[in-house]
Amino acid sequence: MSIRDFLKLALIALVLVLCVSLFGRIGNTQATQEAELVRNAIKDAVLTCYAVEGAYPDDLEYVREHYHLAYDEDRYFITYEAFASNRFPDIWVTERGAKAE
Repeated sequence: MSIRDFLKLALIALVLVLCVSLFGRIGNTQATQEAELVRNAIKDAVLTCYAVEGAYPDDLEYVREHYHLAYDEDRYFITYEAFASNRFPDIWVTERGAKAE
């Protein structure tokens, strides 16, 4: 094997490694964006509840039942912490099985 052949193989290997790395990053970015879409849908439903009823809901189940909020429960874990009816709740959306960063 000549140096020229070795350099061609090394270049091909480098391109493959970069492609695999890029695809991994694209997947992570997409998952982050989808979780943000779920969080925004919850925020919109909570704000709608506040606009209609004059109070933020006590729990997420109320929003799901009365404001038709839907998301993939098998894919996302939602933390919803309401402090008072006049204070916007804390909302966290985590993809199940996602690695903590």
